[in-house]
Amino acid sequence: MITIIYRLIVVFVIGLVGWNLFTEKKLTMQLNCAMVLIPLVLRALMIK
Repeated sequence: MITIIYRLIVVFVIGLVGWNLFTEKKLTMQLNCAMVLIPLVLRALMIK
């Protein structure tokens, strides 16, 4: 049960960061968002 809630929170954060990635105009901020997304996606897939 806790794992499902954890995954839902991570997927929600991935959605927010992904939305920010595509709405941001500065390339440096887009790269920053992409670097943040990588560990979040790995966490959502439960890959360490």
